[in-house]
Amino acid sequence: MSDKNNQDHTLSQEDQDALVKKYDVESSVRDLSGFVGKFVFFTLLAFSLYQVYFTVIYQIPAQMHRSIHLGFALMLIFLLFPARKKNLERGKLGWYDYLLAILSVGVGAYWPLNYDQIIARAGEMTQIDFYVGGLAILLVLEATRRAVGLPITIIASLFLAYAYWGRQMPDFLIHRGLDVDTIVQTMFFTTEGIFGTPLAVSSTFIFLFLLFGAFLVKTGVGQYFNDLAVALAGKRTGGPAKVAIFSSALQGTISGSSVANVVTSGSFTIPMMKRLGYRKEFSGAVEAAASTGGQLMPPIMGAAAFLMIEFIGIDYWSIAKAAAIPAILYFTGIWIMTHFEAKRIGLRGLDDEEVPDKKEVLKKLYLLLPIVAIVFFLASGLSIILSALYGIFTTILVGLLREEKFRKIYPIAFAVGGIAYIIYKAIVNGGLADGWFVGGLIAGTIATIVVSYFFDGNFADTIDALVQGARTALGVVAATAAAGMIVGVVTKTGLGLKLANSLVSLANEQILLTLFFTMVAAIILGMGSPTTANYVITSTIAAPAIIALGVMELPAHLFVFYFGIIADITPPVALAAFAASGVSGGEPIRTGVNAAKLAIAAFIIPYMFVLQPELLMIDATFWGLIWILFTAIAGMIAIGAGMIGYWFRKVYWVERILAVGGGLALIYPGGYSDTIGLVVFGGILGAQFLIKRELIGKPMPQRSRA
Repeated sequence: MSDKNNQDHTLSQEDQDALVKKYDVESSVRDLSGFVGKFVFFTLLAFSLYQVYFTVIYQIPAQMHRSIHLGFALMLIFLLFPARKKNLERGKLGWYDYLLAILSVGVGAYWPLNYDQIIARAGEMTQIDFYVGGLAILLVLEATRRAVGLPITIIASLFLAYAYWGRQMPDFLIHRGLDVDTIVQTMFFTTEGIFGTPLAVSSTFIFLFLLFGAFLVKTGVGQYFNDLAVALAGKRTGGPAKVAIFSSALQGTISGSSVANVVTSGSFTIPMMKRLGYRKEFSGAVEAAASTGGQLMPPIMGAAAFLMIEFIGIDYWSIAKAAAIPAILYFTGIWIMTHFEAKRIGLRGLDDEEVPDKKEVLKKLYLLLPIVAIVFFLASGLSIILSALYGIFTTILVGLLREEKFRKIYPIAFAVGGIAYIIYKAIVNGGLADGWFVGGLIAGTIATIVVSYFFDGNFADTIDALVQGARTALGVVAATAAAGMIVGVVTKTGLGLKLANSLVSLANEQILLTLFFTMVAAIILGMGSPTTANYVITSTIAAPAIIALGVMELPAHLFVFYFGIIADITPPVALAAFAASGVSGGEPIRTGVNAAKLAIAAFIIPYMFVLQPELLMIDATFWGLIWILFTAIAGMIAIGAGMIGYWFRKVYWVERILAVGGGLALIYPGGYSDTIGLVVFGGILGAQFLIKRELIGKPMPQRSRA
């Protein structure tokens, strides 16, 4: 291929930012300067410092903490996110933006300033309480519209309307109705509304892990993922596509946004794929499918995975461990299909001069230490909050070690700072007090940062990471606050049970039909909602329908979690695919169709682990798990060959139909289906080799590169 687009180079940072702003609502922020810009910068910094201090070191009552967390976010959203997208370019604030920001401060400060009085009233509201609570609801809805998008705002508003007009609903949805006072009281003065479980998780686990991701970016881990991927996979058949899959899976650990992941790694991988000979739409589709799957990849999954902790009541490590095999199968499926596509059109890997020296890349493996550390902390039973905190400190220290000339100084500074703090606390308290290890770790890290500031100015990276982490959290805070209102209505009206029963009845109590209807609902909701809000809604409404049919909680919740994420590459509204088309120059809908085809595993695997929970390592034996993996991978190979139309040679239509059918039989749990699938798999494989023998000595056609 030699068209002009194949000469594209990596996108500039400005182009990347423009694409992210275009397709990711949560990134469409004003570029502020002057006094307002400095004020926002230092407020974001204060937000992060507050979160670290009051989440880890000095804890305050939950309602106070969540209220301050919400107040920070609302104020910053009204300053950073314009009321209309066309105002984004101007970078100027209207008088109403300042007014809404001031009101947000008042709402955020109301609980801390009146905590004792509110608790003493035991649910009784004063007139001022009512006005502040009503204002909070309106501010959350407007902030959600600006920072997250209109769909979730409409959904939350409809739920509030349902709470009020319950008596006018159809028979299967009818309830006694809630008056305005009750709605306001539930939404703002209990932990069942705005300050419910979603915001609770946002104000603790999610924020700290977003900070962890921001520090990883500043450490240079993101670029290292690309270098490592090129070194390991670049020379293979269709190398750049495999680089995209590998690097995007790793990038998912530091990016909670499919769109941001697409633009960040895709600006590097998509031009490489096009230069090698992949079609524009296919190049974008590979990146979109792989980047979207980054949120499914442990150890750090999408923000919704942290909500699952509270909704199911299990530890995060159990969720990450359960999601490991499905995530591997997902990326295996994409890898297989890109490999077959590369063979089909005769593509080869990168040349030697395009691949970095593997030894030099492997010398920097220490940059992956924060990922290894976070896995170790989570697996060791440490709390999520402390795991995230230790991960952040590990990342800071690893970042400092990049400067070889200072590697001897930093460990000394860390040790001196940590030991000095521990000795000081031991003298003051007459012995080691609780938290001495955490305090020593914090003191050692601070001492190292201070030393780094005097030696190489690296302190600025730490500040930038704190600011960027807080900026990233704004959309999550708005989404979880709005989702909390939805949960509050569902809890107060019993809507969840009504809809679950209706869904089961509609599916005639058939598990596959119930799963199908749930999948459709999750995808439709996910097309306009962030993963966090989507998961809250579907786990509250749809997951109980699956559980009612005898499915365990974890598979049911992971089922809706998967399809909420896959909505980003499911046409007609496939934001990750559209962003990828912006990089590749391809047609957006075609890119989305190709991405959905490549990610076919994501549409199959959730059914598989619901019907066969052993795939989530639930009550699985070693040999049973090996057999499940073998049949699943064999099934993905067969489906990939059928979808692409190539294996060792061209796969004809009859073979393609048989391959897809045999692959589905292998993936579907059961001895009978496995037997049929293996027979079909073996038959097609044998036919491929028999005909392949006739082609020995005939080289595969190589697609020329521009």
